[in-house]
Amino acid sequence: MVLERKKARAVRVLRRSAGRTVLGLDARLPLLDVAKGGVRKAFPDHWAFLLGEIALYSLVVLLLTGTYLTFFFDPSMREVTYKGSYSPLSGLPVSSAYASTLRISFDVRGGLLIRQMHHWAALVFVAAIGVHLLRVFFTGAFRKPREVNWTVGVTMLLLALVEGFAGYSLPDDLLSGTGLRTAQGIMLSLPVVGTYLSLFVFGGEFPGEDIVSRLYPVHILLVPGLLVALVSLHLLLVVHLKHTQWAVPGSSGRNVVGKPFFAQYTAKSAGLFFMVAGVLSVLGALAQINPVWAYGPYRPDLVSTGSQPDWYVGFLEGALRLMPAFETRLWGHTLNWNPLIAGVVLPGLLFTGLYGYPFFERWITPEGGEQHLCDRPRHRSARTALGVAVLAAYTILLVAGAQDIVAFVFEVPLQAITWSLRCAVLVVPPAAFWLTRRICLALQEEDVKALGSGLPTDEVHQSVEGAFHPTHRPPTGAERYVRAVHRVPAPVRVPQPGRPAAERRTAGERRRAVRGFAERLRQGLSHWYYRDQLVPPLTETQRRRVAAVLAGPDDEGAGAGGEH
Repeated sequence: MVLERKKARAVRVLRRSAGRTVLGLDARLPLLDVAKGGVRKAFPDHWAFLLGEIALYSLVVLLLTGTYLTFFFDPSMREVTYKGSYSPLSGLPVSSAYASTLRISFDVRGGLLIRQMHHWAALVFVAAIGVHLLRVFFTGAFRKPREVNWTVGVTMLLLALVEGFAGYSLPDDLLSGTGLRTAQGIMLSLPVVGTYLSLFVFGGEFPGEDIVSRLYPVHILLVPGLLVALVSLHLLLVVHLKHTQWAVPGSSGRNVVGKPFFAQYTAKSAGLFFMVAGVLSVLGALAQINPVWAYGPYRPDLVSTGSQPDWYVGFLEGALRLMPAFETRLWGHTLNWNPLIAGVVLPGLLFTGLYGYPFFERWITPEGGEQHLCDRPRHRSARTALGVAVLAAYTILLVAGAQDIVAFVFEVPLQAITWSLRCAVLVVPPAAFWLTRRICLALQEEDVKALGSGLPTDEVHQSVEGAFHPTHRPPTGAERYVRAVHRVPAPVRVPQPGRPAAERRTAGERRRAVRGFAERLRQGLSHWYYRDQLVPPLTETQRRRVAAVLAGPDDEGAGAGGEH
């Protein structure tokens, strides 16, 4: 009894001490408020919102496996004689980086498993970011107030590409060396500064002696640090701005319907982490990837047959192969258009478009309030068609990056494949845009018919004249909600200037003329974007209800928001 009383007294003392510690910290840091808000945070329960978490957990696996690999990798191009377990290369002169990669693969316990897990995690990480950005794009989750978070996501995609290429180049094998040679050719295509940039990166004439030792801190410190910082910022913005959600009964622009962070969402998210880690472990154990011993060490005078980069830069390889080879000489300088356009201009346009698209759509859209409900892709036909067109062009360039493999496997002349893909990259994206837009408008028309005359059933009635007629049923509340609750933006309308252009003389009038041209351009683009939108057949009362559901917290008259 005495021992039990002592134990109970010790427990009470520990509880009081812990309570005082927590209260003391909370007085200096708002721990309790943050914890309470985090525990109550609602997360929408839909599989599409897990794509970002797959990227997050792939990054966690990357950091863990990469930390293990740093213990054994030697980032040096110093020449050594290989004396490891892989006998076909025994006695050959190789770089220390290549020798240490072989040591990890054959002599370090579990080294090959960790190395392959690391490589697979990198591929899944980039793919998950890409698919997550596509989900955000097609559902309009980048709109106000999430433009900054979209910019953060695009920057993470760009850094992931840089990180992947840097890690891919570290082993100093024949395949990665070919990729570095391609990168150097792109650098040299830059007018005036290309030669200086190549000398700065490689530390001299290609391949130099410093490229691996310079890429190593970029790969293990600089870019991972930036990625971790951006992921943290991204998550903070998600918590602060709240999740977007689908238009389902109960959801609106002023609330979040979903599972609380603790304990339902925490358990599901933890399960997803173990699933991602498990799948990557199985892939690392059973699916061989990047067998550098089969490629051999890098030599500047050799190129591996059928060399292909990782998929995320395959579009760049394809663009280099499809771009015709021609050059221009001006004032003693040579412009090599093939690597310049395919390796610099094309990715520059791609990422400029990604960064600028939210602001472009906001410019041509008359509505300016906060948007918290996801769009169905069919309801923004031009945006969906544009995304599909870009994906079509990306796919063609990705196939072009393996044109030699396709020619060998299918026994088709390489030139025929090259010219077919050149024509396809010009014809297929516009065709995909037109077809996708028509499909979206057809789906909109089906929704309008469903709201007006009901949904078709499996029953067919025969009239007295012998004709067969399908029967329809009225849509349920959820079916009607999904089809009716969405914005139908009208094109921007700009008043035409009343004074003829010939009479404008002063600088102020010229500036107004430029602004008038910009407004007319905005009106034209807006009309092209939204001209074919179909309006749901709703009564005036129903329209007011839909507007109230769509209204964000910044709209006048909107009720107080909340989470369920």
